This record gives sequence, structure tokens and C-alpha cells, in this order.
Amino acid sequence: MGGRERESRRGGLLFVLSGSSGAGKDAVLERLKDLPGLHCVVTVTTRAQRPHETEGTDYHFVTEAEFQRMARGGELMESAHVYGQWYGVPKQQVKGALEQGKDVVLRVDVQGATTIRRLVPQAVLIFLTSPQTDYEQRLRQRNTESDDDMRLRMERVEEEMGALPLFDYVVVNYQGELESAVSQVKAIIEAERCRVHPRVVNLD
Repeated sequence: MGGRERESRRGGLLFVLSGSSGAGKDAVLERLKDLPGLHCVVTVTTRAQRPHETEGTDYHFVTEAEFQRMARGGELMESAHVYGQWYGVPKQQVKGALEQGKDVVLRVDVQGATTIRRLVPQAVLIFLTSPQTDYEQRLRQRNTESDDDMRLRMERVEEEMGALPLFDYVVVNYQGELESAVSQVKAIIEAERCRVHPRVVNLD
């Protein structure tokens, strides 16, 4: 069976890219966008837009009132309150891409990943992590967190590592070696696409 025939005979796969704040999820996701047949979901958030970010490409930036309206209306596949801000995954964006036979990748925090694992057991969960010194360096480079925020985030990194057994894969994103981490994530996606018995994703 050829690669294209195999692709046409399976449904879309759901990949969840997760990890603690500062692990490099945004940077890795940006470099996955050139993969054929992969849809990168744009997350909804109430947090402030950062200078380098583009509305509708990096995130959908909404008010808290709008976010709560979407949540009440069942428009979000999952939502989480993280560091004082809301983040959510638009359900229809995921379902639409899967129905078109595309593979889908979500970028969520660890709390969101555990929710997805419960809702969609067939999802492929990838935990992106870094050495502690690299976390601290990336967070300081953002220049968006106070010293107290930094301390809280580093404490949370320790807690979130406890969720690692829920994941299928782990990728270490060392400082200055982003392309290596991206290559590993791409290899995971390709390996899952080549499974003899592929995962079957069912969304309600």
C-alpha cells in the first residue's frame, strides 16, 4: 500500500503539544505549520497580545465576556484558567479539520492536555520540556513576568512534571537547539501517520 493510499484510508489524527510555560510550545508550533496535511488550531485567549503576535494566526484575542459567552455556548472543546488568563480550544475548528481528513495539532497547557486525554483518549499527547535554567532564561527574555510571577511559574513547572505519565511522548527543547526539538515532533507525527493500526479519533 502506497503512502498516499494509506493516508486516504485513515481519518485525521489529533496531536496535543503541551508543556510548561517557557518550554517553547509557540516556537515549535510555528515550525509545524509547513507540514502538509496538518492543521494547527488557533487558540482563543483573554491574555494581552504580545508585540510579535498576530491576531488570528498566533491566537484569537478576546475579552473575558466574549470568552465566557463561547464557553457557555459549547463552542470550546476545552478551556483552562492559567496565570490569571483564560485559554480555550475552538471545537468547530478541530472537528472541521478532522472531517476534511486533516491531522490536527493543539497547543495547550498541561491542565488542558489532561482534559483532552479524558475527552479524546485516542489523541497523541506530546510533552515539551526544557532544563530548568532554560525555562528561566526564556521567561526572562519575554520581559512580561514579575519576580513573583517567575517564582510561581517555576513552582508550577515542578508540579506539571507529575503529569508526564499521561503523555505518549516527551521532547526536550534545549536552549539554542529548537530545530532538533521540531525535528523530533515532526518524526512523532510521521510515525503516527505510518502506524499499521492507526488511532481512530472520535469527537462528540
